[in-house]
Amino acid sequence: NIPCGPILSTREIIEDRSLADNDMIVEVDHPERGPFTTVGNPLKLSDSPVDITTPPLLGQHTEEILVGELGLGHEELSLLRSSGVI
Repeated sequence: NIPCGPILSTREIIEDRSLADNDMIVEVDHPERGPFTTVGNPLKLSDSPVDITTPPLLGQHTEEILVGELGLGHEELSLLRSSGVI
């Protein structure tokens, strides 16, 4: 009565067809490194499908966050860039 299961290596996990078939392991395209395999969403809800996307590049959303979310002006953003802060 001891629960147990296999201990798989990273390679075995990536190559496991059943994990890929159930979107537990997915392939995404990255603009710099190309396609790579990563973990899918472990929660499967029929009314809330999830699309796994590539992680953002460093600084990709800086302006969106600083201006759009935090309310900095474009002049402040330019000053931060020219000062080497961002």
